[in-house]
Amino acid sequence: MSERDTSPPTPALPAQTPARLAPGDRVVMIGGGPAGLTAAYELLKRRPGTRVTVLEALGLVGGISRTESLEGYRFDIGGHRFFTKVPEVEAMWHEVLGAEFIRVKRLSRIFYRGKFYDYPLKPLNALRNIGLYETVRILLSLLKWKVRPYRQEDTFTQWVTNRFGGRLYMHFFHSYTQKVWGTPPQQIRADWAAQRIQNLTLWKAIMVSIKGGNDTRSLIETFNYPRLGPGQMWEMTAAAIEDRGGTVALNTQVVTVRREGMRVTGLVTRPTPLQDGGQPGEQPEDQPGPAPAGVEIAGESFINSMDLRGLVRAMDPPAPPEVRAAAEKLRYRDFLIVTLVLADPDPFPDNWIYVHTRVKVGRIQNFRAWSADMVPDPGTSSIGMEYFCQEGDDLWTMSDEGLRDLAARELEELGLGRAEAVVKAKVIRQPKAYPVYDTDYQEALGVVRGWLDGFENLQTVGRNGLHRYNNQDHSMLSALYAARNLMGECHDLWEVNVERSYHEEFEVKEPPRSAKPAKTTSCEQSGSKASA
Repeated sequence: MSERDTSPPTPALPAQTPARLAPGDRVVMIGGGPAGLTAAYELLKRRPGTRVTVLEALGLVGGISRTESLEGYRFDIGGHRFFTKVPEVEAMWHEVLGAEFIRVKRLSRIFYRGKFYDYPLKPLNALRNIGLYETVRILLSLLKWKVRPYRQEDTFTQWVTNRFGGRLYMHFFHSYTQKVWGTPPQQIRADWAAQRIQNLTLWKAIMVSIKGGNDTRSLIETFNYPRLGPGQMWEMTAAAIEDRGGTVALNTQVVTVRREGMRVTGLVTRPTPLQDGGQPGEQPEDQPGPAPAGVEIAGESFINSMDLRGLVRAMDPPAPPEVRAAAEKLRYRDFLIVTLVLADPDPFPDNWIYVHTRVKVGRIQNFRAWSADMVPDPGTSSIGMEYFCQEGDDLWTMSDEGLRDLAARELEELGLGRAEAVVKAKVIRQPKAYPVYDTDYQEALGVVRGWLDGFENLQTVGRNGLHRYNNQDHSMLSALYAARNLMGECHDLWEVNVERSYHEEFEVKEPPRSAKPAKTTSCEQSGSKASA
């Protein structure tokens, strides 16, 4: 165990491209979710013989994209459509899954004020539900905000109101956003809306519902899906990694990241304390550096996908005080799902339903509607009741029996199933499901990023590794680039914009075939990585 570093804070160094792999080098991935597994897969595909190790704290691979099970019933931790505009990601999905990739027709609705609204929006359905008078008010509100919009779009409220009008924002955005994040939308940065809603407008939604055909992610009508759930993709990826000589270690929690200056020298791991659901614990705040003795893992290069707060806490010697203080300002929203097996088949046809009413459940999944093979008994159904919460609050600490009763009661209250039909249930608690975009996050993230950019052999990728609320295809893209950086390419992972995944004019730019990488890349010479 190293002593605490009492030297002056290490200044942030210019961003560098990681040193290129040499034969026999060992690369260690922290995290076995989409990002960590994608990086490992890409390295072994392009550089066979590389010694690759993936360390996963849970007993299953896939992170928040894993598939849990209960007596043959398989269920997703949240909904995961497999849709992307990134050819590299699409190619990997098909390469790994092959015939296990199925095509699914989307059906999703919003439950609001006792009525179901089709989503994507269908004008006749919306008009019938909300009434002609309120429809006129929505359109007038939209016109008003188009003529006199907010001049600055700093918050979620301002961003959405400028595009949809105040009246529609009040109906369909305000209360649901507060339920998801547990904080007023006025305190959420506009960045989140810009990433998640992107080029969707009310007019575009109406035209799509009339004419059909669309490339806006929020409105796609069919999508690909693994036959046995999204975790099947990552189970098969992990198997491919091991077939090619890599190692995927489950129930292995990284508790210490050893460093000498700005170079990681190794990791300390210990078996994950298997609590209910197998959730890993977190390094205590009063122990930011050394952890109890564990297994030492050495390596030449490291790719991280654990949350940045946890990464900074694990540093030994500790990160500079200002970096530790900034990391502690990064916040996360937690999540739990109560899966109910019902004796009734197909209580409703939707893949998922957004619940805007005052019940606690935020979204409801119907797993047979994703894939019939996820439900072993055709006379039953498997329903996922999703709750947004904070670790330690009343929902998080409620007993599994209490959560089962709550979920069954709310399912019946919404008219979507009978509480007495519940025959089995399983509760999964997922900490740090969503990075929070509050008023402090940008400045705090800038400080953490500035320090991490100085490491010569550590890259950080994925949703929590970049503190960016992205989809799994974007997490995979950042990981593909991290692996390619180790092979001589030059990508700034922080600049892998979510827009690249969904932009209508997006195209892949391959480097010229005749180009031979020099010993020192141009981005190393300029002191910054090339943009992705």
